[in-house]
Amino acid sequence: MGLGLGWALGGPIGGILGLAVGSIFDAGSVDTGIQRGDARSRTLRGDYAASLLVLMAAVMKADGRVLKSELNYVKRYFITRFGEDTASEAVIMLRDILKQEIPLRDVAQQLSQRLDYSYRLEMLHFLYGIASADEAVSDAENSVLNRIAGYMGISDTDFQSIRAMFVSQSDAAYKILEIEPTVPDEEVKKAYRRMAMKYHPDKVSHLGEDFKKVAHEKFRKVKEAYDQIKKERGFN
Repeated sequence: MGLGLGWALGGPIGGILGLAVGSIFDAGSVDTGIQRGDARSRTLRGDYAASLLVLMAAVMKADGRVLKSELNYVKRYFITRFGEDTASEAVIMLRDILKQEIPLRDVAQQLSQRLDYSYRLEMLHFLYGIASADEAVSDAENSVLNRIAGYMGISDTDFQSIRAMFVSQSDAAYKILEIEPTVPDEEVKKAYRRMAMKYHPDKVSHLGEDFKKVAHEKFRKVKEAYDQIKKERGFN
């Protein structure tokens, strides 16, 4: 019954959540349906959290093991957002979802249709945070994250930019700014202004302080990449 109601009300994401007994994202707690307000405010906080929980499970299952560091990362997120009690319920629900087969393409494409691009970037950044919770992102996790990004309609340059924030590589600073190492100094400056605007915390400020914190982290990494390139090239 939970599966049937979930698919009827919320597509593939609703189906997965419908099977997670005792869901904290039902109508009685955190709203996962269309929220009140204009079209741009729909599917935000409740939908975002519920959807993120499903994709969290997909990333955590990617390398065939679920680590305590990953579960702790998830719990910290929900404590910040909803408090201790809801965080504990979220972890229990996550363990239920981890037992299920997740139709990754269907779930991610549903999100692509319902979430603005800036929220999808935010989601990908958070998922990389989970993958790197053990201080390493495996090839299997990278592969799943790449698929999620593609299904959600995230461009390859944006994917590589966020990936470079978590995966060590020689040209990471340039990848974060979405430019080639051969571009002139003026193009580096333009790229920094463009990326700073894309990842500015104001983009998600109406979603609450927790989202702004994640946005500030991306914003900080963009600034660090720019400062590194400036230092290497010797310009101000």
